[in-house]
Amino acid sequence: MRHLKRTAKLGRTGQHRNAMLANLVCSLIKHKRVTTSLAKAKAARSVAEKMVTLGKSGTLHDRRLAVARLHQEDAVKILFNEIAPAQKERRGGYTRIYRLNQRQGDSSQKAILEWVDFGTVTETPAEGKPAKETKPAEAKEAKAEASK
Repeated sequence: MRHLKRTAKLGRTGQHRNAMLANLVCSLIKHKRVTTSLAKAKAARSVAEKMVTLGKSGTLHDRRLAVARLHQEDAVKILFNEIAPAQKERRGGYTRIYRLNQRQGDSSQKAILEWVDFGTVTETPAEGKPAKETKPAEAKEAKAEASK
């Protein structure tokens, strides 16, 4: 029985899984959006949100913990200087996952993992491509104009 064993194994050893999730989160930090399988997106979500929590406090110790987990100093700089200050008001839920269509080869479910406050998808994703990306301020203005 697998009671209290919550880790998604993803068909990899522990070291390989940790390295893969660290690379996925670093790509998310640098590019603000990543397309991957649904299982990997769900596993990377918890790592990304823990890194934002470290970035919100911003101490030297938290910066060192983030570098030890992610192994890329340039990604940690972006995390602490851009992403964490933008998420200062949020209490959690820094990422969102959009489900996409299945892949042809192995029929795995694809997904987009992105930050909540760095652009939003205005229409339902079709064919694996998000429709239009807008800034949060532009989205509020468009919503206000549509309600008039």
